[in-house]
Amino acid sequence: METITLTHYLAFIGLALGAIGILLRLREIMNRPFKRDYSRPRGSAFRGVLYAFTLGMAPWEKESTRLHWVAYLRGIFFHLGIFTAFAVVIFAPWIESLPATIRWLAMALTLAGAIFGFAGIFMRLAGKNERALSLPDDYFSVFLTSLFSALAFGALLTPNVLPYLNIVTALMSVYIPFSKIRHCVYFFYSKFFFGYSFGHRGVIGPGNQKVIR
Repeated sequence: METITLTHYLAFIGLALGAIGILLRLREIMNRPFKRDYSRPRGSAFRGVLYAFTLGMAPWEKESTRLHWVAYLRGIFFHLGIFTAFAVVIFAPWIESLPATIRWLAMALTLAGAIFGFAGIFMRLAGKNERALSLPDDYFSVFLTSLFSALAFGALLTPNVLPYLNIVTALMSVYIPFSKIRHCVYFFYSKFFFGYSFGHRGVIGPGNQKVIR
């Protein structure tokens, strides 16, 4: 069996184990008690949730991103590179037959993801507050995902890189449920409860009140 084929199977085994780990995390979350907000409604919880997953994600709606556009764009391209790298792994057997436009776009996104990902490590080391708050897992998770994007870019250039991409994919996938990378699961829950709670209180959401009297 060829090395590329063997490691491709390894990558999908890792992805499967990672998915199982994430599902176990989800089960743990769903088993936690839901504490209902018994306060008098001042707005619509539904509108709050809708806002949280749409306009609420716009950079100008949050002070942390409105005042730090460079950091916001770095995060956007970093995550786009990761998503594109997963697509490269899945469609690896057909990479050479992909249209040139798609390949060039994927190369641009994965390269940008890798550059901005590694830049994030230096930003953590350079920033006093970031360095104080960062744990070893923070650095390793960013390094692993950045390497993942970089290898996906390399695999788009030459199939010789595919075995290395597959091995890193397997390692990263197994590591996801135990690392900060699992925020890809918690993100949706945090957004939902943020929108639900503040929409219920009329603070956010289209048509809701903007202040509580």
